[in-house]
Amino acid sequence: MGAFRYEAIDADGRTARGVLEADTARGARAQLRDRGLNPLEVEAVAERRAEGPASDPVARLATWWRMRRGGLGRAQLALFARELATLVGAGLPIDEALAALVEQDPDETRRALVAQLRSRVLEGRPLAAALAEFPSTFDEPFRATVAAGESSGRLDAALTRLAEHAEARDALARQVFGALAYPLLLALVAIGVVAGLLVGVVPRIVGVFESLGQELPWITRALLAVAELVRDHGLWIALVLLAAVALAAAAWRREPIRARVDRAWLGVPIFGRLARAADTARAARTLATLVGAGVPVLDAIRLAAGTVRNRPMREALRRAGARVREGAGFARALAESGLFPPVALRLIASGERSGRLERMLDEAARHQQREVEALLGTLTAVLAPLAILAVGALVLVIVLAILLPIFDLNQMVR
Repeated sequence: MGAFRYEAIDADGRTARGVLEADTARGARAQLRDRGLNPLEVEAVAERRAEGPASDPVARLATWWRMRRGGLGRAQLALFARELATLVGAGLPIDEALAALVEQDPDETRRALVAQLRSRVLEGRPLAAALAEFPSTFDEPFRATVAAGESSGRLDAALTRLAEHAEARDALARQVFGALAYPLLLALVAIGVVAGLLVGVVPRIVGVFESLGQELPWITRALLAVAELVRDHGLWIALVLLAAVALAAAAWRREPIRARVDRAWLGVPIFGRLARAADTARAARTLATLVGAGVPVLDAIRLAAGTVRNRPMREALRRAGARVREGAGFARALAESGLFPPVALRLIASGERSGRLERMLDEAARHQQREVEALLGTLTAVLAPLAILAVGALVLVIVLAILLPIFDLNQMVR
């Protein structure tokens, strides 16, 4: 069976749109007529094989936009996993649980995605194999956890862990965005206001004093020079900045450069600790989810390494997996890199000794989550006043550049 998107007219002349499952387009039209609908358009939902990386930048952009519209974000992925876990835990077969999700989802494109999953399940494929058709929505750790849950008969528990994992990642992303959004927004507004004052206001006001033959203070002359530079060569300045951004982006695509930048970033005060804590929390939570679902430890380490964003930490986790394969302890292998927080390593070592690795990984993830929250609070407390002070300093310079000639003029009049 396949999924078909339709547009039809009911008996009252109203337009109805949606997604249904059928073997062929003719069968889909027959279903619509059985419902009392007159089909106007019926088309098969396209296969999502094209979700993988594309060589054409335009195709990559189109894929990204399609996934933003039709894929699942972190919050939606958590809701999908939790609802599916509830239905499966209640004893519904996978296909019926997916059908229930199709019926209740108000978003047409997400209904199409879930309908395609159900079609693959009805064809006899495992749920994990159906999820593999959508790699941009369901990453490899997600699919591995589902596969482990299916093989162990604990699919509902695995889906519940995945929902908790997705919710925690969504909460972390929201915290980071919330901490950095205000200072960045304030900086952008300040840049726009100052640029407007420099180009449109300051030259006109200062021109009045120049027409009187008054000698301008050095701060006013410097500000006028900056305003003239922006006004006369603004286009070239913008082109140079764009070229610099393009060169930086090209350099950023080279893995050795990105690895060096990531390693240097770990040494930056506060920001380095934040990156270290966030990646450790992400890896520990992924490992706890995979190990709890029954995924072998070596496979879990390999999959968790793919979720770590900092490249030196990612490579350290992969090397730790190789050391574990040779018989070393996981905590000791991680400690060799010197990149992971000592508290997390002690918790992992305790879990290995006591046979409660899953629980200790969860505890390590929660501890690093609290560390991230504390660091974000510190960043917010530091960056917001600094941004306000920077804006105030810029405004003070402009005000002084305007007021100092006025003061000099008053003295001349006296």
